[in-house]
Amino acid sequence: MSDMIPETSAALFVPGGRRRHRKPRQGGPGLRRALVLAMAVPVASVALSAPSAFAVDKGIGTTAKDTADLDPDDQQMVTNLEARVVDQRLGSNVSGVVLDAESDDTLWDHNGATALMPASNVKLATATAALTVLGPEHRFTTKVVYGDGTLTLIGGGDRTLTSADLAELAKTAVDGLKAAGLTTVKVAVDDSLFPEPTLANGWNTGYYPDSVAPVRALVVDGQGVDDTSLDAGQAFAQQLAANGVTVDGDVTRATASEHDVPVARHKSAPLSDIVHTMLKTSDNNMAETLLRMTALGAGRPATFEGGTEVVRQVLSLRYDVDLTNFEMYDGSGLSRADRIPAATLAEILELLTQPRYERTLGSILDGLPVSGEAGSTLGPEWGRFDDVNSKCAVGKVHAKTGTLTGAIALSGLTQGKDGKWKVFSFIENGSTAGPNDIKDAMDGLAATVNGCWA
Repeated sequence: MSDMIPETSAALFVPGGRRRHRKPRQGGPGLRRALVLAMAVPVASVALSAPSAFAVDKGIGTTAKDTADLDPDDQQMVTNLEARVVDQRLGSNVSGVVLDAESDDTLWDHNGATALMPASNVKLATATAALTVLGPEHRFTTKVVYGDGTLTLIGGGDRTLTSADLAELAKTAVDGLKAAGLTTVKVAVDDSLFPEPTLANGWNTGYYPDSVAPVRALVVDGQGVDDTSLDAGQAFAQQLAANGVTVDGDVTRATASEHDVPVARHKSAPLSDIVHTMLKTSDNNMAETLLRMTALGAGRPATFEGGTEVVRQVLSLRYDVDLTNFEMYDGSGLSRADRIPAATLAEILELLTQPRYERTLGSILDGLPVSGEAGSTLGPEWGRFDDVNSKCAVGKVHAKTGTLTGAIALSGLTQGKDGKWKVFSFIENGSTAGPNDIKDAMDGLAATVNGCWA
């Protein structure tokens, strides 16, 4: 889009300095095998939530280093944050953490270990696990098979399937049918890849199908309807009819037979592209689909529980992220039961500053909305970074937004006044101020970390 503010190159986020707390671990297939083995045996929740060596070394969730040890710019930032975090618009239940990406020091901590409702900041954990387990080049496949007079459209967890993609599948299927002398066919959909339930613990009934649809393995054009699978099947049947094939009866739900003949298939864009879009626009449906596909990639059932279990395993086993007080029930952050400390979100984001994770996690960094970026959740159309205190940070903050009734969060990265990259996370729950006022106050905190609001 021509009106979008160009993003800073990912390479600029790679700080120098040494890493004294994280140890490289096996990735790719080796990681998937390790996850499968680890999760084959029940793991005590206390083991998953124990503080990691990283957290102990870095002091996450504890008092930040004495301001006397900070350089003048960081001292001023901390002083300003202490004054601005008590802004009445943020309410009394607010937490925040700022890390120095180069030294790994905790520069500022305000209730950082307190677990609060993080809203869409949960997507940072979902994206990290998906890219780690499946790989950034992974693609999702939608298939069409034929057997016993029926064409079956099989969902493969591609939340980006479009009408144009479906038209290509239909055209290929029709060519095959006509070549076989067939002009009439029944149509079925197979979405058995994702078992029930389709709704997560903690979702309000008002969320679906607009904010999120019941989670199924088949959907076309991101439709917000109660049954996305039958909706896709009906659209497929219409495409077949438009190409001269008669559809016999209504579209039904069925499980394809292993003896059915493959007719057509469509592959999605790479996972890295999907993650990029999911984060820029905070797409809840993409996040929920990725959670389930990540579970399958690690050998677990494609359920909410299977997906969140894998996320925990990836964060703790692969990246040594501290999961103390970490509670996750869905992939999008819509669940009002989700609880994540700001310190944990900062740890996840800190991974993006490490060159060794750039190939795997780079699309998270690229996908973070940029302050003032039209078309993203930090764009002017959402009233972000547009007041007297924060507009100086336009184009300088890369962060994931989070908004629910009673919960607003902002977690990301920015280059401080001293030229060093800072990782931050801010979460508030329960403020009685208007959402726009809360966001203005939170944008001001990010501008404070950047140093432009000195």
